[in-house]
Amino acid sequence: MCHGLCSTSSTSSVSHIWADLLDCLIHQIIARLGSFHDFLAFTGTGRPWRVAASSFASVYTFTFPPLHLKIDFRSTCQRGNNDTFSLLHNCKWLLGDHSKREISHRCSAPRNSPNCLLFLGCSYGYLIYSYGEHCLLADVYTGNKVNPPKIEFCSNLEIYFGILTAPLSSPNSCLLLCSKTSMFQWQFGANSWSEHPLGLGQERILQILLFKGQILAMDFSQRLHIIRLSPQFSMEKVEDFGTKGMTVSRYDNKPWLVVCGDTLLMVVLSPTHDELYDRFFGTFQVFRLDFSVKPAKRVKLEKLENCALFVGIDRRTPTFSCMSPERWGGKSNTIYVSSTLEGSDEQWTPVELGQTVPSATIPGHSVYGLSGYGHCTQLESLWVLPSLVYGTGQ
Repeated sequence: MCHGLCSTSSTSSVSHIWADLLDCLIHQIIARLGSFHDFLAFTGTGRPWRVAASSFASVYTFTFPPLHLKIDFRSTCQRGNNDTFSLLHNCKWLLGDHSKREISHRCSAPRNSPNCLLFLGCSYGYLIYSYGEHCLLADVYTGNKVNPPKIEFCSNLEIYFGILTAPLSSPNSCLLLCSKTSMFQWQFGANSWSEHPLGLGQERILQILLFKGQILAMDFSQRLHIIRLSPQFSMEKVEDFGTKGMTVSRYDNKPWLVVCGDTLLMVVLSPTHDELYDRFFGTFQVFRLDFSVKPAKRVKLEKLENCALFVGIDRRTPTFSCMSPERWGGKSNTIYVSSTLEGSDEQWTPVELGQTVPSATIPGHSVYGLSGYGHCTQLESLWVLPSLVYGTGQ
């Protein structure tokens, strides 16, 4: 439409009109974009539109799907000898777009990176790794890296989880690292870390996400906590969901939390083991967490209605929701699971709520190979939105 106007009117006057659109109108355009590549074209229109995009209310209101990150095993990315560390030297990955399958983006690990790295998670478009007392953040889209300062508290930290509390372009951005006994906080740009000891008996954290301006953490016993960074660090338990009111089996996997608009959902995969053929089958259950009552309760949803969810095997990686997925070729009432099977042509598996999950989507290691914690020891396929989506005006 813009091209047509420019070809029949004065280019300078029309360009001025489009550049001076109110942010509220530009946000309505953003909300109608059908893919990440459309978003790239949008931000390339000019600086006023890039600035307006940076003030877009929430990334969760985008109507296009996240990108799918898949490790390119044909490259020299190899697993470590103890099957714990990733050998990042010359590692490559592909970013696939569900709405434009013919388009993919190949990216390489940052140059001069330490070879053996422990994967800690993914947040706001950055892969998070640690190696000894050091930490590294790698942009999934550009391959650029960020090197936080050395952690000087202990030589044996046993850090297992890392997450950003806000985009790196935000003045409030902090990197949180979790160990069994402490949480470590680094304010972006600072020269040192702060350590916050956790209480005795505190379970390991399964997942951390932001919901309505609060940092929520779910531990392995499905207890929900609020993390507060100011005026001083604290972590307070607010709910204990456990397994009450749910049908579970001994093969139950750890749940996912997914933000869907102003609602927080819990997705549970209940697999069943076919011992004869050594295969796993199962179904997804989705619950809406109702905080309007005390104690909060879990309300089972029979349908997702006009919504699709995106989850990965590793609970430390981002989860997403998307309204009106038919606009980009997706399906409502569907959960898209990132595939973790090497050599598979399919990058992800769509499972309609209520249908049986294909056995290939529940490989044995997703039940037994995550140390019982829903955390993978190395980088697996995942859903992600590149960092530029969160701060295009910077």
